[in-house]
Amino acid sequence: MYLNKVQLYGNLTRDPEMRALPSGQQVANFSIATNRTYKDKDGQKKEQVEYHNVVAFGRTAEVIGQYMKKGRPLFVEGRLQTRSWEKDGAKQYRTEVVLENFQFGPGPAREGGAGASYDNSSRQAAPRDDFEQKAPSDAGDQINYPEEEINPEDIPF
Repeated sequence: MYLNKVQLYGNLTRDPEMRALPSGQQVANFSIATNRTYKDKDGQKKEQVEYHNVVAFGRTAEVIGQYMKKGRPLFVEGRLQTRSWEKDGAKQYRTEVVLENFQFGPGPAREGGAGASYDNSSRQAAPRDDFEQKAPSDAGDQINYPEEEINPEDIPF
């Protein structure tokens, strides 16, 4: 058995670009930034940012286009797909995440309910009752990471 599964949680780097296929189906293109913090060989704290291209189709694309804006957090789940095309005689490639499921992160996108999520396979939005809604921080919608690294010996299990 093979597996092609991607899960990302990050902030949108730009507003979703909406367009329609000739069939009339909606398509949303956007990208998500994720980051990781680590210490280099000299012990200096460094941060590395990765950018991920995401594409959504149908009703999923419509919901993303309606509620998501640049800077807002989003959890996405999907599969990797690489497509190619010819431009000026040179072959171009683009690898992107084809969105299957998503969940809004904290912030204004969730005004309609606490922790709304969307599963592309069921084709309907479902509010999640098990999500604990937190008050927005003074720093906006950014995640506050601990200043120091977590020591595995401090974990109680």
